[in-house]
Amino acid sequence: MEYRVAYKVYYEDTDSLGVVYYANYLKFMERGRTEWVGAQGRPVQEWNREGYNFVVYGLTMKFKHAAGLGDMIDVVTSVRMTSAYRARFLQRIECRGTLLVDAEVDIVCVDSKQELREFPKFG
Repeated sequence: MEYRVAYKVYYEDTDSLGVVYYANYLKFMERGRTEWVGAQGRPVQEWNREGYNFVVYGLTMKFKHAAGLGDMIDVVTSVRMTSAYRARFLQRIECRGTLLVDAEVDIVCVDSKQELREFPKFG
């Protein structure tokens, strides 16, 4: 299941050329993952209180086009489990139907002692 959330690009998101600074796409994707978790029925804060903490293990990103100041972008997120301890979030950022960024973000689940623990069952 894909989950889509929209954000407006503000001045603070851009660089000297007026386009989104590359590292800020990571922030948009983080928001998309957080919203995806919440859409599964419980906000991420509740999972954290129960000792489920989600940490980026690795990622790959490909930049295709840039978003600019004032653009509305969509962060599209889906997920598949690659093990009991790791999920791969497939994310893309689009603007008016054009693919801007394509990414795979591997997330692991850890407890409060930062030791691996199995992912909770979402949904």
